[in-house]
Amino acid sequence: MGTTRRNLIGSAAMATLGGAMARADSQGRRVLKVGLIGCGGRGTDACMNVLDADRDVEIVALADLFPERVARTRQLLAERKDPRVKLTDARCFVGFDAYKRLCDTDADYVMMAEPPGFRTPHFEHAVDAGKHCWLEKPGCVDPAGARRMIAAGDRARQKNLGVHSSTENRHDRRIIETVKQIQAGGIGAVVSGRVFFNTGGLWKVERTPAMSDSEWQIRNWYYFDWLSGDHIVEQHVHELDLCNWVLGAHPLRATAVGGRTVRTEPVYGNIWDHFAVDFEYPSNVHILSVCRQWDGADGARAAYFAGTKGEAELYTGVIKGDTPWRYQGQDRSPFVLEHAAFMASIRSGKPYNEARQLAESSLVGIMGRTAAYTGKTVTWDEIMASPLDYTPAKYEFGPLPARPVPIPGR
Repeated sequence: MGTTRRNLIGSAAMATLGGAMARADSQGRRVLKVGLIGCGGRGTDACMNVLDADRDVEIVALADLFPERVARTRQLLAERKDPRVKLTDARCFVGFDAYKRLCDTDADYVMMAEPPGFRTPHFEHAVDAGKHCWLEKPGCVDPAGARRMIAAGDRARQKNLGVHSSTENRHDRRIIETVKQIQAGGIGAVVSGRVFFNTGGLWKVERTPAMSDSEWQIRNWYYFDWLSGDHIVEQHVHELDLCNWVLGAHPLRATAVGGRTVRTEPVYGNIWDHFAVDFEYPSNVHILSVCRQWDGADGARAAYFAGTKGEAELYTGVIKGDTPWRYQGQDRSPFVLEHAAFMASIRSGKPYNEARQLAESSLVGIMGRTAAYTGKTVTWDEIMASPLDYTPAKYEFGPLPARPVPIPGR
């Protein structure tokens, strides 16, 4: 989408409100030092959000594979003229090992907004380095990565390290209250659901003669399976996470269709542009999942759940049926509130850990993708045990042939 998360947050007044809320109880707390791995648009926005969420934070380090990315984020943060931005040349790291050097600093809290194909190994290293971790979604792009993420999350718990998943719907007050209504019986027993993430196209990066295979794929990361996991995993994970949350379970099996109809040029790598999946959850609850990215088509992002007494739509906060209900509370940016909640848990000495939650929500997308790619019904047990691993032999610039576009049945 052309709209960034910063645009979606709304006005500067929203950020000021979040900052004022944090300042109200900031007395006597130690400063949390924050480092960012992945200096794209989302990572830069996350730096702004964390500064708006809490007075007692400092941005102390940046890391990215590409120097111009680090420079851009550093410049945007400098334009904020915030004394809590404490970046120096010695704390701005570039290269494939930049994440390791950032984890060698005194940052308490490491935010990871790199392409998803790098997220699991970066997370593992940060946990081993003793850092609290804020993870962009998805957590992984393949079943091997999901298992590694769960294991690293278990190690974090043993070390009393916090792990936050930026499936920020769980910090959206409208959605939180609507889910509470559903789980309290507001629509009766849930019998089915429909979730959609249908949008237009996104950015793309054309290849230049100077780019090696791997450099181009990383710069154009959204369109390669090993880097994004395909858009059902990278984008639609938000709605799939809502399904797990509302139903308190993961799906038992998935049957799917999809393809590559509009985005067919080589610049679009090897991913598809549409999916439709039937996810079967326990108690024979079926969820229809549809996602597509087609320029010029109508957009829709929604999460409906039907019960024996009514229907709820989470993004609008409306319940229709025997007991109508509408969210009437005040909206505050979930992109700010998620950081405030995580830092509060760190300061309490009992940080929460959402590694398994993120791994399982990511795995739902992987499950649907695999069912579509193969043309077969895929069970949860099968995807959990699958040996599928997109990790390249080495993280380096050079030759890296892309896998062909998947064709069901092959």
